[in-house]
Amino acid sequence: MTRIKLCGLSRLQDIETANTLLPEYVGFVFAPKSKRHVTRQHAAELKKHLAPGIRAVGVFVDETPENVAKIAKRGIIDLVQLHGGEDETYLRRLRELTAVPLIQAFRIRSGKDLAAAERSTADYVLLDAGAGDGKVFDWSLLENFRRPYFLAGGLDPENAGPAVRMLHPFVVDVSSGIETEGVKDHEKMKAFVSAVRAEGHWD
Repeated sequence: MTRIKLCGLSRLQDIETANTLLPEYVGFVFAPKSKRHVTRQHAAELKKHLAPGIRAVGVFVDETPENVAKIAKRGIIDLVQLHGGEDETYLRRLRELTAVPLIQAFRIRSGKDLAAAERSTADYVLLDAGAGDGKVFDWSLLENFRRPYFLAGGLDPENAGPAVRMLHPFVVDVSSGIETEGVKDHEKMKAFVSAVRAEGHWD
């Protein structure tokens, strides 16, 4: 079964739509430079309204392990996603501070990047084209990649179905592909979820 992550939610109405669609994950972006950035306080308020069973992922870019762990310990997020230059030393330090599962993101441009993802000690890896720029990387590179992964980068309601059908990723992760003019589009959110579940990977 391919799971769904709707990332970059920042408004109460986004949470309300997610609650009707019941993806396995939603994402809160804590990177200050992101246009989808939310503060710890705002994320905590959004989490209060999130339906039980939907897990909140906190997205961080080169944040200190101490600050990441502080947010996790307060129950604002259920998983941590690392989207910067964090290395194995960083992962070990973060594991000393919190027990929440870790997702490490990798920008995929060649087989060398996939090899690095294979070696990661994170609980999960996320394979992306770049830094939230809405582009798809060369999916043919994944032919021999056997580790379960979050697939990100350029996904939208039109290509989500083919992605699930071709690749069978553990999770499909979407943000800009469910937006209109930089704001979450609830019709696109519904269309994306429908496209994934139509492939028969929902039970």
